[in-house]
Amino acid sequence: MKTFVITGANTGIGKVAATELAKRGNKVLIAGRSREKTQPVCDAIGAEFVALDLGDLASVRRCAESLKGRSIDVLVCNAGLAGHRGTTKDGFEIQFGTNHLGHYLLTRLLVDDIKERVVMVASDSHYGAKGIDWAAQREKTKSVTGYREYEVSKLANVLFAQELARRVPRLHTYALHPGAVATDVWRRVPPPFRWVLKRFLLTPEQGAVSMLRAASDPALANDTGKYYNPKGEEKRPSKRATPELARELWERSAEWVGLPS
Repeated sequence: MKTFVITGANTGIGKVAATELAKRGNKVLIAGRSREKTQPVCDAIGAEFVALDLGDLASVRRCAESLKGRSIDVLVCNAGLAGHRGTTKDGFEIQFGTNHLGHYLLTRLLVDDIKERVVMVASDSHYGAKGIDWAAQREKTKSVTGYREYEVSKLANVLFAQELARRVPRLHTYALHPGAVATDVWRRVPPPFRWVLKRFLLTPEQGAVSMLRAASDPALANDTGKYYNPKGEEKRPSKRATPELARELWERSAEWVGLPS
């Protein structure tokens, strides 16, 4: 039996993955904002709820403190926002702050307790990012749909997985594109865009395939720092996912959350 911590697994692909991992006899901890929404899932599959709001760095620290010493085999950074506008409690662009910075801090604080793998649920949307405007990450979302900022946050997920692999070689890291999946992540996208988008979305069951493979497949046990498609096959990430940008992201993120680089 292994211990898996999954963020944001009360719905969508996270719920599917958590359910499948629990069926295999593993211990699953679901970290999320709402106990009310998550506890029914935990009760159904025998998982444990852990409070976590990725948009609040103080909440991330409390979550990490509650998990210290738990001997985690795999951390799956699944929770995320798309189409939201605004800032986090700490003043970061809401999608960057939630999708990247919250997971960055959680992973850094738990790194000594994680034994095997860290999985980052990224997206092929990261190919659209032209880079990272550092000043913009300390401001409110500028685009109307929030999608441009979402692309940047997903590029950050890919970069973080790469840099973590370089800095902590004992861990195996995976960034993946689950496919465009019909989940709650899109709930804030304005209706005209959301209605069109949903015509092309996968089911959560289809979207969970790559996450489950990255989190548990023995065939990938020796891989690290790579990017995968919805089938769990290795894929070349954006040309902007360079070691130089990954290093700068790591160092700026460390400064922003108050950790040494």
